[in-house]
Amino acid sequence: MTTPAPTRTRRDWFVLIAIGLAAGFLSGFLGVGGGTIIVPALTGFLAFNQRLAAGTSLAAIIPPAIVGVIGYVVTGSVNWIAGLILIAGAIAGAWIGSWLLNKLPLIVLRWMFIVFLLGVAISLFLAVPSRDAEVDITALTALMLVALGLVTGIISGLIGVGGGVILVPALMLLFGSSDLEAKGTSLLVMIPTTITGTIGNSRRGNVDLKAAAAIGLTAALTSLLGVWCAVLIDPWVGSILFGGYLLFIAGQNAYKTIKAQRAAKRAPAA
Repeated sequence: MTTPAPTRTRRDWFVLIAIGLAAGFLSGFLGVGGGTIIVPALTGFLAFNQRLAAGTSLAAIIPPAIVGVIGYVVTGSVNWIAGLILIAGAIAGAWIGSWLLNKLPLIVLRWMFIVFLLGVAISLFLAVPSRDAEVDITALTALMLVALGLVTGIISGLIGVGGGVILVPALMLLFGSSDLEAKGTSLLVMIPTTITGTIGNSRRGNVDLKAAAAIGLTAALTSLLGVWCAVLIDPWVGSILFGGYLLFIAGQNAYKTIKAQRAAKRAPAA
């Protein structure tokens, strides 16, 4: 089913630009796409439903991911071999996720997003980032990276995040990567994954392209600033701050979802 894009007002465009500035910084700073800001902002401030917000968010992630990965390449913080292996699984996963996006009820998508945020927040509190570590590529590691890429791609297409919120903690916790290498490699993987998922979402009418362009192009302006701050800040502090932010967003979305469910149950009797 095609979801119609809402009518834009001047206030809406200012909101989209603000979302883009915040998402772009987050993209470069933490190696994520910024979907953890974009999706709740679109549903909370611009009345997007979860399906349209997820598809629009995924499209908006593309420009800041490209700019951000350039910044990490300059600092030598991209593992190209691990990234290419991850991409192989992520592209297939993105197609699966964008297909599932049209099949699942909106309320299911909302709760999946909440549980997803909680899981990522916990993983960030458990991670102990290091600036000296790197991924050691073996046959077993390669298979694990393909599997990680597949899961990341599915979640990326389904929920509307670039996948960095999975990749960065996973590369640090499971593969022994440094925090900067994890962020740079995550952004590299994000580019083909988000493009693939966006193509699928566009064919199903789940993307507001004008809103995505406004957010994405604005986000590209602050992405390099985020990379610069990531290099300067203590990695443990960055993980704690982002984990706390995710907990706040998860709690906010859980409250809104429960409130909406209660309202829906009372509606027939009214």
